[in-house]
Formats: sequence, structure tokens, C-alpha cells
Amino acid sequence: MVHSTSATPDRSGMRRRRVVLYSHDTFGLGHLRRSRALASALTQSGVAESAIILTGSPVAGRFTFPEAVDHVRLPGVKKLEDGSYASQSAGMDIDQTTALRSGLIESTIAQYEPDLLIVDKEPTGFRGELLPVLNTLAREGRTRIVLGLRDVLDEPDVLASEWARKGAVEATESFYDELWVYGVKSVYDPTQGLPLSDAVRARTFWTGYLRRSIVDPAETPDTPYILITPGGGGDGAAMVDLLLKAYEQDPTLAPHAVLVYGPFLSGDTRDGFEARVAALGGRVTATGFDSRIESLFASAEGVICMGGYNTFCELLSFDQRAVIVPRTKPRLEQWIRANRAEELGLVRNLDQFRDELNVEGMIAAIRALPRQQRPSEAGADGLLDGLEVVNQRARNLMNQTLSNAAE
Repeated sequence: MVHSTSATPDRSGMRRRRVVLYSHDTFGLGHLRRSRALASALTQSGVAESAIILTGSPVAGRFTFPEAVDHVRLPGVKKLEDGSYASQSAGMDIDQTTALRSGLIESTIAQYEPDLLIVDKEPTGFRGELLPVLNTLAREGRTRIVLGLRDVLDEPDVLASEWARKGAVEATESFYDELWVYGVKSVYDPTQGLPLSDAVRARTFWTGYLRRSIVDPAETPDTPYILITPGGGGDGAAMVDLLLKAYEQDPTLAPHAVLVYGPFLSGDTRDGFEARVAALGGRVTATGFDSRIESLFASAEGVICMGGYNTFCELLSFDQRAVIVPRTKPRLEQWIRANRAEELGLVRNLDQFRDELNVEGMIAAIRALPRQQRPSEAGADGLLDGLEVVNQRARNLMNQTLSNAAE
């Protein structure tokens, strides 16, 4: 796709390098944390002078961001059990909320004038909310547009049906200069099954996984521990219950566990877990949410976790022995990732389709953790070039904008 371009120079006469990252964030922490990692890399490397993250996450304000990175909080929505969505804003229905979100996106981009827009996962945005701004940017031609995809989206047939329903293929063909897959093609191709043109596939780049580091250090326990994390926690109750049952049934199970519930595991469910944790006499300690969880990853003896993208990147980055207990509903994304990672020797997958998800199985998995090989022993270091490749691709795209503007 070729854009005509115009330039808006700053007082020095140089074109400003600004990036907007959009993540719809209707559930969990994954989209926000991925966008934060990308924004941090782009600004700290000097590829971009500043970045703004557009996010619907209700916990965005609880994260720290680098000095050159800010965020705009879009009105929140929640997914209901039947798959539909409801507004979290009092007195507004979902159509009104979507329109408000879309307007905020348009006004932010119009005022900020980014050189690069990176869209996370959803080519048309939540309920099509990005389409107005995508049309505007395509018409004006001053902003490069990238679609960023995690390593696994869903089963190919399910994904193809979803993209057809949302008009995502047409949007990808029409609006996006490049597609970045934050993974390695030999591990998994998330676009398989999608009817993308040869032209789109020619501008698709596999970056590698996004390496994580300790950005904001936090204190960790002095004694050995394993880390238990269900990610955002909204769908992690079953895994946490199984973990607690393991420590309850086997009083010799060691080392002790540090459990991070995630911000979305709350209410009566969490209250019940808290009572059980207290009864274990310190063998399990728990906290609701830790925005600096990287330190806990780095110092743990091993990790029991669900199989989200960000958690997987942290396992590889901190070279952690891990047992993944992937969710299988509403999509098979985590199971596909965990199954493929186990085939490569990177983790152990506690697979409900193959293994019995019972207390005995969890006890055995914890006891076997010290004997697992670390991801580095299976070549994980060669998978973690994502941020470096993103910086280079972003620099190339924005340099094209500068060159075209100068002509």
C-alpha cells in the first residue's frame, strides 16, 4: 500500500517522531502490557520521541510508564457470558460507549499527529471503532499504520470466521502498511487460514518474541519460592483452586508459593482463596496485583501459570522452568501456544486434553519443576529478538514518511 505524505515539522524543522499504540483491552492485561513494552522500547531506543497508548484497560493507571510514554483511557466495556458486550459507563449502552471511544481515538490522533500507529490484534478495533480514523489516516497519508499480532490468535477455522464477520481481512488489505507478528514463524503462524493476499503476506514480518526486563525493581522473598500467576486472573480461578488443593493435600510440598491473583480475580472467589491461603500457615503467600511482577519472575525457582502471550515472553526472558495450565475457552490460543512450546522443549504443558487436571497431577508437576530444563537449553535466546526488530521496522517506516515528505 502506498501513501502520499505531508509533513508537520517542529520548530527545528525536523519531523516529529510520535507513535500511537491502540489496544482495545476488553479483557485481561495482555494487550496493555504488550503495548507498554513496545512503547518503552521505541522511546528508550530513540526511535520515537514520545508515544501514547490508547487503552480500554481499567487498571492502566496502576502501571508505571517511562517519561516519554503516556496513555489515554478509553471508556471500559466488559464481555458477557453469551459473547456480547456491555458498557461499564453508567447510563450508556454499548453503542453509545463505542461511539464515545471512537471519538476519543479520532481526537487524540488528530491532535497528536503520530508518524506511526500500531494497532494490537484487531484490524478494525473494538466493534469497528477504528474504521473512521483508519479512513482519515489513509486519506491524509501522513501516518504509517501497522497491525501487530501475537504469535497465536486462535484455531485457523475459528479465526477465519471471526475475521470475515468483522471485515478484518478487508481492513488489513486496505489500511495497513505492514503486519508484525510478535513471534517466530517456525513456532507458529497465526495467519494460517486467513485469506490474505500475496501483497499483504509480502509485507508481513515475524519479529520474534518481545523480551522483557525488570523496568521497575521490586522486593522479592529471601527464601526460595515458586511463582503462581493466572495473568490478569479473570479466568484463573480453576488454576488457583488446583494449586491451593495441592498444598492443602500435601503438607511436605515445597518450596513455598507466591500467588499473584491478578486484578480481575476478585469478590467472593478471591475471599474464599484468601481464607485458604491463611490456613496454610505461610506455605503460600498471596497478593492481588503486582504491576512489577517481572522481579518475581526473575527470582523464582519455577513458575506455574496460564498460557497468555505476555506470561510466555516472561518465561523465556527470565529463563524460567515452567508448567503452563492453559485455558481452552473461549478460544484455544493458550493451549496452542503451550502445546507448541512443549514440543520445542521450552515448558511443560499440563494439558487437560491429555493429562488429568487433578490434585495429584499438580503435586507431581510442582515436584518435577527442579528437574525440567530451562528454556535457554532449548534455544529460547534465539526467539527473543522482537523489540530490536520492532525498533528497526518502525525506524524504516518513519524514515519513509520523512523521505516522502521532503520530496
